Amino acid sequence: MTELLNGRLIITTGDITQMEVDAVVNAANSSLMGGGGVDGAIHRAGGPAILKECKEIRKNDWPDGLPTGQAAVTTAGELPAQKVIHTVGPVWHGGDSQEDELLEAAYRNSLDKAAFEAMQTIAFPAISTGVYGFPKDRAAKIAYRAVGEYARRNTVPRTIYFVFFSQDDADAFLSAVDADAG
Repeated sequence: MTELLNGRLIITTGDITQMEVDAVVNAANSSLMGGGGVDGAIHRAGGPAILKECKEIRKNDWPDGLPTGQAAVTTAGELPAQKVIHTVGPVWHGGDSQEDELLEAAYRNSLDKAAFEAMQTIAFPAISTGVYGFPKDRAAKIAYRAVGEYARRNTVPRTIYFVFFSQDDADAFLSAVDADAG
């Protein structure tokens, strides 16, 4: 575990579905109906209550699907977290389709939702770096910059976790951030 931003950002490895935080962030697809990777794991571990609320969000707020970069909040069901913040990261198309801006928006809008609901702790996966193909080092720099700027302007959430599946991914994130800071 590594602490950055004066202890406000904690880099760790493990299963995000086991994080005891106020909110876990789901790297969702726009349908909000579950999928693979983190999305599928959160839906499976959290149970049917999450899907039920996602269906309500689709029916009432986003009938065409949650737009890339936006965020929505549901129950966490059977997860140890209190809430799930679903956000849609961009699919990588080579970097000329506003991918950087959309990825930053996904982090920022998730943090805004957490702050609005007075959540003190939030856990993020590496948004868009799996099947969506966003280059991990580039995504790391964007995520770190977005969270750092947010943390400097806001006191809530108090603690922000980046939860990586493997130590290799956590080390790659830290290397990218170090290279960007250096």
